[in-house]
This record gives sequence, C-alpha cells and structure tokens, in this order.
Amino acid sequence: MAKPSLKSELWIKAQVRLCILQCRGAYIVVRGDPDAGAILVKLNKLDGTAQVLSQVFGIDGQRSWMISTGENPVAELDADLYISRQANRDPDIWVLEIEDPKGDYQLDAAPL
Repeated sequence: MAKPSLKSELWIKAQVRLCILQCRGAYIVVRGDPDAGAILVKLNKLDGTAQVLSQVFGIDGQRSWMISTGENPVAELDADLYISRQANRDPDIWVLEIEDPKGDYQLDAAPL
C-alpha cells in the first residue's frame, strides 16, 4: 500500500506560512500541478547569490532535498537559468523562492 503524500500545493502554502511566521520573504514564482507537481526551492541569499534545491523521494517514499546548483551558492542569474530550464521541461513544476540571507532556513528534510 502506498504511503499517503502531502499534495504539492499544500506543502508550498505551508512553507509560505512558516516563512511569514519567521518574518521571512517567500514567493510562489511558478505554480505547478496542485496535487503532484515537482518542487524547486530557491534560497535567495540577497547578495546576488542563491541555491536551488530539488525535492526528491527516497526508495522508502520519504521526502528529501537535492542541492541542484552545488554545495556553494551560485550567481542568482545561474540559479534562475537552472530553474527556467527545469520549468521548460516540466510544466507541472512548482518554484518557491525564499529569502535566506543568513543561510539558516530549514526545510522539512535534510539536503542530500
């Protein structure tokens, strides 16, 4: 039996709400499939750099995050180009941008 999964739109809205509670900017940049769209999170360092994380699921169905742009932040333009390429390939994708100048934002699972 498949493990129930949180719908993409609900997860995104919950993250936005958590950011509001933390007085942190969060913006839905691209709206995808409300039920099962893939999710990208752009952590904007507000210094011209950013990191992009892609939601992945392990063999056990647990949510995890892959740092798609590498371990270190990249130029924000490079992050945006990566996101654009992914959005062109997957019309169901969600993109959430979070302002994270201190690098202290915590997702619901550790990055791989």
